[in-house]
Amino acid sequence: MRALLLLGILFFGLAGAQPAAAEKVRLFVRHEVNDYAAWRKAYNEFDKTRRKLGVTGQAVYKLSDNPNDVTVTHDFKSLDKAKAFIASPELKAAMDKAGVKSAPQVWITTPAPK
Repeated sequence: MRALLLLGILFFGLAGAQPAAAEKVRLFVRHEVNDYAAWRKAYNEFDKTRRKLGVTGQAVYKLSDNPNDVTVTHDFKSLDKAKAFIASPELKAAMDKAGVKSAPQVWITTPAPK
């Protein structure tokens, strides 16, 4: 009976435990492209690979007075995944294909405490 009680406490204690929240990481990339429409086509075609490389969400923004000045955000579950994405040869090839003409400005962020 005592063993059953201990097993119950252990089970319910573990079942009630909450896993640690996944690390939230947002990567920002800003660069100029030769032609936004051509860049966007290549960006969209890269979606499957982007997800394979760990991107869980993304958004694209254009500078209001220069549509070829693009800022992209990519979300990841970890800093390691974000860094691996940045270093991936697949990303480099996709950026070359897409007509990125300036060296990208890249920064990685995590949510600030409240």
